[in-house]
Amino acid sequence: MEQEIDTQELGEKIVKVIKTIYDPEIPVDIYELGLIYDVMVNTDREVKILMTLTTPNCPVAESLPQEVKEKVASIDMVKDAEVEITFDPPWSQDLISEEARLELGLL
Repeated sequence: MEQEIDTQELGEKIVKVIKTIYDPEIPVDIYELGLIYDVMVNTDREVKILMTLTTPNCPVAESLPQEVKEKVASIDMVKDAEVEITFDPPWSQDLISEEARLELGLL
């Protein structure tokens, strides 16, 4: 019998990993930028991440979701990772965390 996993603990690990991924144009990690809309973890240790990009023509539109998927999938407890891109709602500066706004001089 597989041991029950703590989905919240795994969720926190996933967020930590996501915070190591940066948007190439803005020196802030994609989590603080508000590009991650949702992280779903089920008890089968499958992860689905719903994210957006700063613009649909973002130069890393191909590589950024792939990097998120690979880094999250490399976590020991994760069996499978899937990244879905959405532009609904579209990303705006309102989604940037207060900490990142300070860093970017937006406050």
